[in-house]
Amino acid sequence: MILHIDMDAFFASVEQLDHPELKGKALVVGGDSGRGVVAAASYEARRYGIHSAMPMFMARQRCPRLVIVPPRKDRYSEVSRSVMTILHRYSPIVEQVSIDEAYLDAAGCGRLYGHPQAMASAIKTDILNEVALTCSIGIAPLKFLAKIASDMQKPDGLTVITRETLSEVIASLPVEKVPGVGKHAHEQLRQMGIATLGEARKIRSSVLVERLGKFGHRLSELAHGRDESIVTPHSPTKSISTERTLSADTRDREQLKQHLLAQSQEVGRQLRRQGFLARTITLKLKDTDFKQMTRSATLDRPSQSSETLYRTAEALLARQALDKAVRLIGVGASALIADTTPQQACLFPSLGKKENGWEKVDHAVDRIAERFGRSAVHRGSLTPPDDLSMD
Repeated sequence: MILHIDMDAFFASVEQLDHPELKGKALVVGGDSGRGVVAAASYEARRYGIHSAMPMFMARQRCPRLVIVPPRKDRYSEVSRSVMTILHRYSPIVEQVSIDEAYLDAAGCGRLYGHPQAMASAIKTDILNEVALTCSIGIAPLKFLAKIASDMQKPDGLTVITRETLSEVIASLPVEKVPGVGKHAHEQLRQMGIATLGEARKIRSSVLVERLGKFGHRLSELAHGRDESIVTPHSPTKSISTERTLSADTRDREQLKQHLLAQSQEVGRQLRRQGFLARTITLKLKDTDFKQMTRSATLDRPSQSSETLYRTAEALLARQALDKAVRLIGVGASALIADTTPQQACLFPSLGKKENGWEKVDHAVDRIAERFGRSAVHRGSLTPPDDLSMD
């Protein structure tokens, strides 16, 4: 049996934990600006129809007395580590899939903790006593069903799907609840008259593949109660990225380049901290009509240099026509390899020395930031004009 542990309204719950005066109030975590979005909503806020990814102005309209709190990533990470430490007491096989959720394989743990339901109850008690937060847990013989089960009785829920009830649950499960069924797939299934996995079970796999591509095969497998996914601890990082919704839409390339510079520094810092080199750099843009565009480039040599990331992203931006104003911009690094991987010597030594020089600067800046904080040192071009004035 597999457990899926999902913290309840995690960011909002941490804020209410640290600020007791906010308990019982409609609260959201996110940017308090006209362009901000809701990162998390308390259950009190959800009663107004407020949910994550909702524009903040819309959330305010639904609840005029809404409390808006800026995110504190370091604090959420700290609490997350405490939760994961508890989970590792119960099983050596824990797969953390986000800051507030994880899978746990209960195989072989019965003699220590009893039935998986007893284990889940003990986990919930430990998290409540030690972290003072609630979580919801789903238990099922299939990984995808464990995730669905954890959402069935939120908050503070515990749902068990047994092998005996497996077929019945699958037959009545709405397809939109299945991980991987997005808007496009849901619309395709609706056109086929398929509303539940039970109805998908009656359709030949080849027909589903024809309409949904390779996901059609997986949907058919899930509909028949087959899921080969396993709990995989320590999943390797596949990419590192950051993005930002701008305070105002713009086509000003110089302004966009400023954002790219700051984002490249952050992605580069994460690459160096986690010990990765990136082969592929991606620029992400979203225009005023919410149309998303991504452009990627492959480096001749894998790198973790912030300068290399920036120059590559800048070149991608220069080649991109800005027919409409940009509302979101982001930088990503993928095709990652360990920075201890042997690299072929550079064909042109002068180019290699140039990048090595920038990487030495990066590491020096990283050390200063670790000791004195990220605001202690940054690129001069990122300094606000007011800070450049002299007495």
